[in-house]
Amino acid sequence: MSNSFSADASPILHAAHLSKRVESGERSLTILSDLDLSVFPGESVAILGQSGAGKSTLLGLLAGLDAPSGGELRLFGASLAALDEDGRARLRAGRVGFVFQNFQLLPTLTALENVLLPLELTGDGEAPARAREWLERVGLGERLDHLPKQLSGGEQQRVALARAFVTGAELVFADEPTGNLDPATGERIIDTLFALNREAGTTLVLVTHDQALARRCDRCLHLVAGRLTESDPAEVGA
Repeated sequence: MSNSFSADASPILHAAHLSKRVESGERSLTILSDLDLSVFPGESVAILGQSGAGKSTLLGLLAGLDAPSGGELRLFGASLAALDEDGRARLRAGRVGFVFQNFQLLPTLTALENVLLPLELTGDGEAPARAREWLERVGLGERLDHLPKQLSGGEQQRVALARAFVTGAELVFADEPTGNLDPATGERIIDTLFALNREAGTTLVLVTHDQALARRCDRCLHLVAGRLTESDPAEVGA
């Protein structure tokens, strides 16, 4: 487990009766159905599910990157439905970090410049020093001026981790963070992710098919047929 948390606190993230449908020709496909979820400050939550179960779709909805077909979503106490795209972006700025399976680094920017990006959006006057500090914390102090193509997959994901935490984010979303890495590299990335999360006291929501990763979280949720069920992390894969 990464952080201590209290369910007596107000949720940092709350979904009620969430649904998502997409139209395909004359058919309507239900991806998520009447889904409820509360995530509390400081906890780590893994969402497990088979490929195609809708895990990434759910993560996009929870982060306000996509709109649900029905239900209510609240992030930091604010209703996402009441905000337009710019309003949701302002709500996330400096408070939400992302780690993606395919790293999502800008190819023409150096490692340092990629980590600087979210700080520039918040107007942090100490941005260069903070970006360097976080790259050093993930072991890339000697790779500041390297472009993504000059870095290994594991190094690119460490840049992404630094970028996710550099603003002091209250909530980090991770989408299959080890999906494009070999097992040994993936394990090192997960060690780094949980170490940073523990030190920063951040709330972590991740989707994964990796049961070993899920067992390290405070809670494990399984997405099956558009709904969530919960299990004891220690029992995942047992």
